[in-house]
Amino acid sequence: MAKCAFLGLGVMGYPMAGHLAASGHEVTVYNRTAAKAEKWVAEHGGAAAPTPREAAAGAEFVLACVGNDDDLRAVCLGPEGAFAGMAAGTTFVDHTTVSARVTRELHAAAAEAGIAFVDAPISGGQAGAENGVLSIMCGGEEAAFERALPVMQAYGRSIRRLGESGAGQLTKMVNQICIAGLLQGLAEGLHFAEKAGLDGRAVIEAISGGAAGSWQMTNRYETMLDDYYEHGFAVDWMRKDLGICLATADENGASLPVTALVDQFYKDVQKMGGARWDTSSLLKRLKAMG
Repeated sequence: MAKCAFLGLGVMGYPMAGHLAASGHEVTVYNRTAAKAEKWVAEHGGAAAPTPREAAAGAEFVLACVGNDDDLRAVCLGPEGAFAGMAAGTTFVDHTTVSARVTRELHAAAAEAGIAFVDAPISGGQAGAENGVLSIMCGGEEAAFERALPVMQAYGRSIRRLGESGAGQLTKMVNQICIAGLLQGLAEGLHFAEKAGLDGRAVIEAISGGAAGSWQMTNRYETMLDDYYEHGFAVDWMRKDLGICLATADENGASLPVTALVDQFYKDVQKMGGARWDTSSLLKRLKAMG
Protein backbone atom coordinates (compact mmCIF):
# COMPACT_ATOMS: atom_id res chain seq x y z
CA MET A 1 0.00 0.00 0.00
CA ALA A 2 1.21 3.51 -0.82
CA LYS A 3 0.97 6.99 0.59
CA CYS A 4 -1.01 8.97 -1.99
CA ALA A 5 -2.35 12.46 -2.57
CA PHE A 6 -5.34 13.06 -4.81
CA LEU A 7 -5.95 16.54 -6.26
CA GLY A 8 -9.43 17.36 -7.57
CA LEU A 9 -12.65 15.85 -6.24
CA GLY A 10 -15.09 16.37 -9.09
CA VAL A 11 -17.55 13.79 -10.38
CA MET A 12 -14.63 11.58 -11.45
CA GLY A 13 -11.97 12.35 -8.85
CA TYR A 14 -14.22 11.96 -5.81
CA PRO A 15 -15.02 8.27 -6.39
CA MET A 16 -11.52 7.53 -7.76
CA ALA A 17 -9.94 8.79 -4.55
CA GLY A 18 -12.52 6.75 -2.65
CA HIS A 19 -11.39 3.57 -4.39
CA LEU A 20 -7.79 4.35 -3.42
CA ALA A 21 -8.80 4.60 0.22
CA ALA A 22 -10.94 1.46 0.02
CA SER A 23 -7.96 -0.42 -1.41
CA GLY A 24 -5.93 0.40 1.68
CA HIS A 25 -3.83 3.28 0.41
CA GLU A 26 -3.16 6.21 2.74
CA VAL A 27 -4.86 9.15 0.98
CA THR A 28 -4.66 12.90 1.49
CA VAL A 29 -6.99 14.93 -0.72
CA TYR A 30 -7.02 18.49 -1.99
CA ASN A 31 -9.91 20.26 -3.64
CA ARG A 32 -10.29 23.91 -4.63
CA THR A 33 -13.53 23.99 -2.64
CA ALA A 34 -12.38 22.83 0.78
CA ALA A 35 -15.87 21.72 1.88
CA LYS A 36 -15.78 18.98 -0.77
CA ALA A 37 -12.50 17.67 0.62
CA GLU A 38 -13.88 17.69 4.15
CA LYS A 39 -16.95 15.76 2.98
CA TRP A 40 -14.70 13.19 1.30
CA VAL A 41 -12.66 12.70 4.49
CA ALA A 42 -15.84 12.28 6.53
CA GLU A 43 -16.92 9.55 4.13
CA HIS A 44 -13.62 7.78 3.41
CA GLY A 45 -11.16 8.70 6.15
CA GLY A 46 -7.67 9.93 5.31
CA ALA A 47 -6.90 13.61 5.48
CA ALA A 48 -7.50 16.88 3.63
CA ALA A 49 -4.88 19.54 2.91
CA PRO A 50 -5.39 23.25 2.13
CA THR A 51 -2.92 23.36 -0.80
CA PRO A 52 -1.60 20.92 -3.41
CA ARG A 53 1.90 21.30 -1.93
CA GLU A 54 0.77 20.27 1.53
CA ALA A 55 -1.28 17.38 0.12
CA ALA A 56 1.75 16.14 -1.82
CA ALA A 57 4.23 16.40 1.05
CA GLY A 58 5.47 12.92 1.91
CA ALA A 59 3.39 11.20 -0.78
CA GLU A 60 4.88 8.50 -3.00
CA PHE A 61 2.20 9.11 -5.64
CA VAL A 62 0.32 12.31 -6.38
CA LEU A 63 -2.71 11.87 -8.64
CA ALA A 64 -4.76 14.66 -10.21
CA CYS A 65 -8.10 14.94 -11.97
CA VAL A 66 -8.93 18.60 -12.52
CA GLY A 67 -10.59 20.66 -15.25
CA ASN A 68 -8.25 21.84 -17.98
CA ASP A 69 -4.71 22.91 -18.90
CA ASP A 70 -4.75 25.99 -16.66
CA ASP A 71 -6.18 24.07 -13.70
CA LEU A 72 -3.49 21.42 -14.08
CA ARG A 73 -0.71 24.00 -14.20
CA ALA A 74 -2.17 25.65 -11.10
CA VAL A 75 -2.09 22.47 -9.00
CA CYS A 76 1.38 21.46 -10.23
CA LEU A 77 3.45 24.64 -10.38
CA GLY A 78 4.33 27.57 -8.16
CA PRO A 79 5.20 27.73 -4.47
CA GLU A 80 1.93 26.06 -3.41
CA GLY A 81 1.86 23.56 -6.29
CA ALA A 82 2.27 19.82 -5.88
CA PHE A 83 5.75 19.72 -7.43
CA ALA A 84 7.00 21.99 -4.62
CA GLY A 85 5.93 19.42 -2.05
CA MET A 86 7.11 16.27 -3.85
CA ALA A 87 10.44 14.60 -3.23
CA ALA A 88 12.77 13.29 -5.92
CA GLY A 89 11.86 9.74 -6.88
CA THR A 90 8.12 10.20 -6.44
CA THR A 91 5.51 9.96 -9.20
CA PHE A 92 2.82 12.35 -10.45
CA VAL A 93 -0.10 10.79 -12.35
CA ASP A 94 -2.39 13.13 -14.27
CA HIS A 95 -5.88 11.84 -15.04
CA THR A 96 -7.11 15.16 -16.46
CA THR A 97 -7.92 15.38 -20.17
CA VAL A 98 -5.57 18.15 -21.33
CA SER A 99 -3.43 19.02 -24.33
CA ALA A 100 -0.34 16.98 -25.12
CA ARG A 101 1.53 20.30 -25.07
CA VAL A 102 0.86 21.00 -21.39
CA THR A 103 1.57 17.36 -20.59
CA ARG A 104 5.04 17.59 -22.11
CA GLU A 105 5.63 20.96 -20.44
CA LEU A 106 4.81 19.55 -17.01
CA HIS A 107 6.70 16.32 -17.71
CA ALA A 108 9.82 18.43 -18.31
CA ALA A 109 9.23 20.53 -15.18
CA ALA A 110 8.76 17.39 -13.11
CA ALA A 111 11.91 15.80 -14.54
CA GLU A 112 13.98 18.80 -13.43
CA ALA A 113 12.88 18.05 -9.87
CA GLY A 114 13.50 14.31 -10.20
CA ILE A 115 9.76 13.57 -10.29
CA ALA A 116 8.30 11.02 -12.70
CA PHE A 117 5.23 12.19 -14.65
CA VAL A 118 2.62 9.89 -16.21
CA ASP A 119 -0.19 11.31 -18.35
CA ALA A 120 -3.14 9.02 -17.78
CA PRO A 121 -6.47 10.39 -19.08
CA ILE A 122 -9.52 8.28 -18.36
CA SER A 123 -12.62 7.04 -20.14
CA GLY A 124 -15.72 5.39 -18.77
CA GLY A 125 -17.69 8.31 -17.40
CA GLN A 126 -19.04 8.87 -13.91
CA ALA A 127 -20.37 5.31 -13.72
CA GLY A 128 -16.94 3.93 -14.60
CA ALA A 129 -15.34 6.02 -11.87
CA GLU A 130 -17.94 5.03 -9.29
CA ASN A 131 -17.63 1.33 -10.15
CA GLY A 132 -13.84 1.38 -10.41
CA VAL A 133 -13.75 0.12 -14.00
CA LEU A 134 -12.21 3.02 -15.92
CA SER A 135 -10.13 2.72 -19.05
CA ILE A 136 -6.82 4.55 -18.55
CA MET A 137 -4.57 5.59 -21.45
CA CYS A 138 -1.02 6.32 -20.35
CA GLY A 139 2.09 8.06 -21.60
CA GLY A 140 5.49 8.49 -19.99
CA GLU A 141 8.55 6.43 -19.13
CA GLU A 142 7.86 2.72 -18.83
CA ALA A 143 9.41 2.50 -15.35
CA ALA A 144 7.16 5.29 -14.06
CA PHE A 145 4.11 3.60 -15.57
CA GLU A 146 4.98 0.28 -13.96
CA ARG A 147 5.36 1.93 -10.56
CA ALA A 148 2.00 3.70 -10.87
CA LEU A 149 0.11 0.72 -12.30
CA PRO A 150 -0.78 -0.99 -8.98
CA VAL A 151 -2.14 2.31 -7.65
CA MET A 152 -4.27 2.96 -10.75
CA GLN A 153 -5.67 -0.56 -10.55
CA ALA A 154 -7.76 0.62 -7.59
CA TYR A 155 -10.15 2.28 -10.06
CA GLY A 156 -9.03 1.14 -13.52
CA ARG A 157 -9.97 -2.02 -15.40
CA SER A 158 -8.14 -1.45 -18.68
CA ILE A 159 -4.81 0.33 -18.16
CA ARG A 160 -2.26 0.58 -20.95
CA ARG A 161 0.88 2.54 -21.74
CA LEU A 162 0.82 3.84 -25.31
CA GLY A 163 4.23 5.52 -25.50
CA GLU A 164 6.28 8.42 -24.22
CA SER A 165 4.99 11.62 -22.60
CA GLY A 166 1.81 12.86 -24.30
CA ALA A 167 0.84 9.49 -25.80
CA GLY A 168 -1.92 9.00 -23.25
CA GLN A 169 -3.46 12.38 -24.07
CA LEU A 170 -3.23 11.76 -27.81
CA THR A 171 -4.97 8.41 -27.35
CA LYS A 172 -7.73 10.09 -25.34
CA MET A 173 -8.20 12.47 -28.28
CA VAL A 174 -8.76 9.44 -30.55
CA ASN A 175 -11.32 8.20 -28.02
CA GLN A 176 -13.26 11.46 -28.08
CA ILE A 177 -13.10 11.74 -31.87
CA CYS A 178 -14.64 8.27 -32.18
CA ILE A 179 -17.32 8.95 -29.57
CA ALA A 180 -18.42 12.20 -31.23
CA GLY A 181 -19.09 10.44 -34.53
CA LEU A 182 -20.82 7.50 -32.85
CA LEU A 183 -23.19 9.72 -30.89
CA GLN A 184 -24.16 11.77 -33.90
CA GLY A 185 -24.82 8.58 -35.86
CA LEU A 186 -26.90 7.14 -33.03
CA ALA A 187 -28.87 10.39 -32.69
CA GLU A 188 -29.59 10.43 -36.44
CA GLY A 189 -30.60 6.77 -36.42
CA LEU A 190 -33.08 7.22 -33.57
CA HIS A 191 -34.43 10.41 -35.15
CA PHE A 192 -34.91 8.62 -38.46
CA ALA A 193 -36.65 5.70 -36.74
CA GLU A 194 -39.13 8.05 -35.09
CA LYS A 195 -39.87 9.87 -38.35
CA ALA A 196 -40.36 6.50 -40.05
CA GLY A 197 -42.95 5.47 -37.44
CA LEU A 198 -40.80 2.73 -35.91
CA ASP A 199 -40.56 1.69 -32.27
CA GLY A 200 -37.11 2.99 -31.31
CA ARG A 201 -36.60 0.45 -28.55
CA ALA A 202 -37.49 -2.44 -30.80
CA VAL A 203 -35.15 -1.11 -33.49
CA ILE A 204 -32.20 -0.91 -31.09
CA GLU A 205 -32.93 -4.39 -29.75
CA ALA A 206 -32.83 -5.64 -33.32
CA ILE A 207 -29.59 -3.96 -34.39
CA SER A 208 -27.48 -3.57 -31.23
CA GLY A 209 -26.10 -7.10 -31.43
CA GLY A 210 -24.84 -6.57 -34.96
CA ALA A 211 -22.32 -4.36 -36.72
CA ALA A 212 -24.06 -1.14 -35.60
CA GLY A 213 -23.69 -1.97 -31.92
CA SER A 214 -21.58 0.18 -29.58
CA TRP A 215 -21.21 1.08 -25.91
CA GLN A 216 -23.04 4.33 -26.62
CA MET A 217 -25.95 2.49 -28.20
CA THR A 218 -26.25 -0.01 -25.37
CA ASN A 219 -25.93 2.52 -22.55
CA ARG A 220 -27.61 5.63 -23.95
CA TYR A 221 -30.47 4.71 -26.27
CA GLU A 222 -33.08 4.38 -23.50
CA THR A 223 -32.35 7.75 -21.92
CA MET A 224 -32.24 9.31 -25.38
CA LEU A 225 -35.67 7.90 -26.21
CA ASP A 226 -36.92 9.14 -22.82
CA ASP A 227 -35.56 12.63 -23.59
CA TYR A 228 -33.56 12.49 -20.35
CA TYR A 229 -30.10 14.05 -20.37
CA GLU A 230 -29.48 15.10 -16.76
CA HIS A 231 -26.64 12.60 -16.33
CA GLY A 232 -23.36 11.46 -17.80
CA PHE A 233 -20.54 13.33 -19.54
CA ALA A 234 -21.51 16.98 -19.99
CA VAL A 235 -21.61 18.80 -23.33
CA ASP A 236 -19.34 21.54 -21.91
CA TRP A 237 -16.68 18.94 -21.14
CA MET A 238 -17.00 17.34 -24.55
CA ARG A 239 -16.57 20.68 -26.29
CA LYS A 240 -13.44 21.29 -24.22
CA ASP A 241 -12.09 17.89 -25.29
CA LEU A 242 -13.04 18.32 -28.95
CA GLY A 243 -11.37 21.74 -28.92
CA ILE A 244 -8.15 20.01 -27.87
CA CYS A 245 -8.60 17.45 -30.65
CA LEU A 246 -9.17 20.08 -33.32
CA ALA A 247 -6.25 22.25 -32.17
CA THR A 248 -3.95 19.23 -32.21
CA ALA A 249 -5.19 18.27 -35.67
CA ASP A 250 -4.20 21.74 -36.87
CA GLU A 251 -0.72 21.05 -35.53
CA ASN A 252 -0.24 17.54 -36.92
CA GLY A 253 -2.12 17.91 -40.20
CA ALA A 254 -4.95 15.46 -39.46
CA SER A 255 -8.31 16.07 -41.16
CA LEU A 256 -11.29 15.88 -38.78
CA PRO A 257 -14.31 17.10 -40.76
CA VAL A 258 -16.92 15.07 -38.84
CA THR A 259 -15.42 16.02 -35.47
CA ALA A 260 -15.47 19.70 -36.40
CA LEU A 261 -19.12 19.40 -37.48
CA VAL A 262 -20.23 17.59 -34.33
CA ASP A 263 -18.39 20.18 -32.23
CA GLN A 264 -20.61 22.83 -33.82
CA PHE A 265 -23.69 20.70 -33.15
CA TYR A 266 -22.69 20.65 -29.48
CA LYS A 267 -22.42 24.42 -29.65
CA ASP A 268 -26.07 24.42 -30.76
CA VAL A 269 -26.94 22.25 -27.75
CA GLN A 270 -25.22 24.73 -25.45
CA LYS A 271 -27.34 27.52 -26.95
CA MET A 272 -30.43 25.40 -26.19
CA GLY A 273 -29.45 25.45 -22.51
CA GLY A 274 -27.84 22.02 -22.59
CA ALA A 275 -24.33 22.86 -21.42
CA ARG A 276 -24.61 20.26 -18.65
CA TRP A 277 -26.69 17.72 -20.54
CA ASP A 278 -25.19 14.37 -21.42
CA THR A 279 -23.39 14.23 -24.76
CA SER A 280 -26.14 12.01 -26.17
CA SER A 281 -28.35 15.14 -26.23
CA LEU A 282 -27.48 15.49 -29.91
CA LEU A 283 -30.85 13.82 -30.46
CA LYS A 284 -32.61 16.69 -28.70
CA ARG A 285 -30.98 19.08 -31.17
CA LEU A 286 -32.33 17.08 -34.11
CA LYS A 287 -35.82 16.99 -32.63
CA ALA A 288 -35.73 20.76 -32.14
CA MET A 289 -34.99 21.14 -35.84
CA GLY A 290 -38.23 19.34 -36.68
